[in-house]
Amino acid sequence: MNKRRILIIEDDDFQYEIYEDALDAHDLTRADSGSEALAAISQNAPDLIILDHILARGDLGLDCLPEFKELLPHVPIIIVSGALEVHQQIHALQGPRRAHYCITKPVDVVELAKTVEIALEECGATEVVRQFEALERSKRIDAEALFSRSTDRLARQTEIRRLVREAKDRPNVSALAREFRVARRTIIRDLRELIRRGELKPEVFPKWESDDDERSI
Repeated sequence: MNKRRILIIEDDDFQYEIYEDALDAHDLTRADSGSEALAAISQNAPDLIILDHILARGDLGLDCLPEFKELLPHVPIIIVSGALEVHQQIHALQGPRRAHYCITKPVDVVELAKTVEIALEECGATEVVRQFEALERSKRIDAEALFSRSTDRLARQTEIRRLVREAKDRPNVSALAREFRVARRTIIRDLRELIRRGELKPEVFPKWESDDDERSI
């Protein structure tokens, strides 16, 4: 199995040693500033980024986050920092150019390793595929629902047409609504459609009466 490439953006040597021990199953690359990280990304895109907030040369991780997401929109990013306020963490996890996880220092290596594995398996490209699949399922469900409603409407209109043609009097909207268990306005729309398609004569439901009935609903 190929090792996954992880870019660790961290300027503290001791902290990086912790990452080396906790994530030795992966191929790690280190950058100590935002500019160095951008150069590394352009040469070899990682599968995941671990990002500290306070970096070398005065760089701030959260300031670099939008650039990383612009270049690598589907690569999961884990922010690891002890310098962020709660509102900064929330901000980093929101919006289109967000990080996926935020872990505070001192780092719990078990939590870190677990979060990395989840991010590699569930986020990034896998997450995008799931979103597309969910969208396709939603479209199919909508299409099935629309088809079902259309079929029900046509079947109801066919039966209404038969009942109206066989009746001696003009149709009773309330009675039809009770029989088909729909609203009165639904029956009115059915009658109008049948008349518009020429399947019923206009006099079975005069326009002035249909307008009065719809206002009384």
